Amino acid sequence: MKKNEARYLELIEKALVEMLPEPSPLSPDAKVKSAMRYSLLCGGKRVRPMLTLAFCELCGGRVQDAIPFACAVEMVHTYSLIHDDLPCMDNDDLRRGKPTNHKVYGEAAALLAGDGLLTKAFEAALSASLPSDATAKAALILSSLAGDEGMVGGQCIDLETEGKETDLSVLQAMDSKKTGALISAACQMGCVAAGADEEQLQAADEYAQNIGMAFQIRDDVLDVLGTSEKLGKNVGVDEKNQKRNYVSLLGIEESQRLVERYTDQAVKALGRFSREGEFLTDFARSLAVRER
Repeated sequence: MKKNEARYLELIEKALVEMLPEPSPLSPDAKVKSAMRYSLLCGGKRVRPMLTLAFCELCGGRVQDAIPFACAVEMVHTYSLIHDDLPCMDNDDLRRGKPTNHKVYGEAAALLAGDGLLTKAFEAALSASLPSDATAKAALILSSLAGDEGMVGGQCIDLETEGKETDLSVLQAMDSKKTGALISAACQMGCVAAGADEEQLQAADEYAQNIGMAFQIRDDVLDVLGTSEKLGKNVGVDEKNQKRNYVSLLGIEESQRLVERYTDQAVKALGRFSREGEFLTDFARSLAVRER
């Protein structure tokens, strides 16, 4: 796994820098471009773009063909983090071990940086050197799963349930959209880059939704057990914002058991591909026990 992960990360980081070059300090839009770069290039686990590249290879494609899609997904993810951290949302001041975007550039520039990354994502996706029907299909997947029926819809549920009693079904619906949807877009876009069929797209979605749920529940566990130093972000945020999560509903031990069940289901979905998904199996297992 380590070898593939290092290869994927090198390709992703290089492409992101190339797609968002450093602006001239004399340019009137230098501030917003610098704000975009600040959040996009300040590290992170790169979970979503790595999944895009891994699923492309699992379906027999060339990893280079999927790089624009991988960058597009990471841009959408980064824009969502910038906006999530704003005072009107979670009002956070730490992200990936650094001050959040609005703390450095101000709220207006941070808002525009998020907007800029969202639109830049579709520029990246549509620049892929693939047949036009493939790029259009990938862009449609990304737009539908990042919008009100996906990630944005999940964030809306999150805001609406703040300070309210929330049952497990609402929490699952929220996390399926807020976290699982964009991970599903990442996996499916990798399949599209390789010319995969609908059955493979469905299996990729199943894998993604399960690791998305496992990822989010593990996040809730780490919000209680983790430290700001390890995670690179504030802990105890859900409690501060009066948000119910898996730990507050089920406790730490049952939450972690649920992480393991979702992870097992994700691995099972990989059995529907003709190639062996060793990297994706190990990747899912590693996310289930991550410490940051």
